[in-house]
Amino acid sequence: MSAPMQSRTTAAYYVQAVLSFALAASTLAIGIAFLPVEPWTRAFLGIGLLYTVTSTFTLAKVVRDRQESTDLVTRVDQARLDKLLSEHDPFKVEGV
Repeated sequence: MSAPMQSRTTAAYYVQAVLSFALAASTLAIGIAFLPVEPWTRAFLGIGLLYTVTSTFTLAKVVRDRQESTDLVTRVDQARLDKLLSEHDPFKVEGV
């Protein structure tokens, strides 16, 4: 049938994305830790940071799952079309 789906991202892109996320999250966490505010304000900002990170991961998973399901449906439809076209003979005369 069809070849298995291949990843569209390179290893370098993956490493860049991980490092970028780690750098952004850690610098924001350090910034919150050293902010000259009361502890409850710092805690509120920390909780906001954690909520933002977890909701970002959830959103990324939902988008990925939707993309994968779309790709699977497209591949199934393509396989059906390929089968239909391979079985079709345009020169076949019916009833003769």
